[in-house]
Amino acid sequence: MPCFRYVKYVHKGISNMNQVFVPEGYKTQLSVYDTQRAIELIKQIFPKHLGSALNLKRVSAPLFVAADAGLNDDLNGIERPVSFDVPAVGGAKYEVVHSLAKWKRFALKKYDFYVGKGLYTDMNAIRRDEEVLDNLHSVYVDQWDWEKVITKEDRNETYLKDTVRRIVSAICNTGDELRWAFPQIKTSLCREVTFITSQELEDLYPDLSPAQREAEFSRLHKTIFVMQIGKTLRSGKKHDNRAPDYDDWELNGDIIFYHDILQRALEISSMGIRVDELSLERQLHLAGCDERRNLPFHKMLLNSQLPLSIGGGIGQSRLCMLLMGCAHIGEVQSGIWDSQTRHICKEAGIFLL
Repeated sequence: MPCFRYVKYVHKGISNMNQVFVPEGYKTQLSVYDTQRAIELIKQIFPKHLGSALNLKRVSAPLFVAADAGLNDDLNGIERPVSFDVPAVGGAKYEVVHSLAKWKRFALKKYDFYVGKGLYTDMNAIRRDEEVLDNLHSVYVDQWDWEKVITKEDRNETYLKDTVRRIVSAICNTGDELRWAFPQIKTSLCREVTFITSQELEDLYPDLSPAQREAEFSRLHKTIFVMQIGKTLRSGKKHDNRAPDYDDWELNGDIIFYHDILQRALEISSMGIRVDELSLERQLHLAGCDERRNLPFHKMLLNSQLPLSIGGGIGQSRLCMLLMGCAHIGEVQSGIWDSQTRHICKEAGIFLL
């Protein structure tokens, strides 16, 4: 088990704390040049595996959406989108997307997808209010967003679990091809998924925080899917927040791998069966967001004018980091880092792009 040098500091004049975890003796498995080649290979072959596993076709997606359309995701409900006005269209206000969960469902209807088929796209976002920048978190987000049309009968746990297993298989197949191309990469993933609900996880580790629960359970089982995220647990707390208007809190979850180098849980995907009109009504009320019923997107959902769907996002940089055995997400994406983080990483031999 590797040792760690844990560095924690505070920006001058800023209350948020940025953290760097440096594994003792860590060395990158690839040169900077080969790192770029490996990233290219992953971004070429994983979408093919994903598309084949879930019957998805690639589409183009927006970088920004109209602020008053109700299409941008609220994530945890506290993040501020990057917004701007456009004089050429009468000064209308637009927002850089947080994710495309709502837009994708609208696109399924607009692009005339039918049951059993779906779409995926490259999503790029800016999350300016990321509280802590560390080995896994950046203000820049890149992911494969996907969405698929399903039937009413598909809205069940069995269908959800089958989809999770297909995604994990696509990830592992990509890892196999990557190691064939770059034998120096030693990352090994567990194909078997262990499923657990957020309530079962709380019952198992009542004295740990949600993040600590995920870390301990993934350490034991390597590849896990934590289900039913967003609703209030028996303790009166939530495992994590989820916006009330895209995932059904009873039929969603996170795909998590144990990252051996960092010895912590690494969430690769947040996904789930999307709300229907009944679950949307219930969750808007529970979240105190009843006013959203008047937004165009929500009106369409409540009037059953959008297809039933399942969907999620799969982090591109995080997947590269996992498959390549990297210690910091800055090794696989060109992000924003303060000078202290860059200095610490340089001293430790962690090359930030």
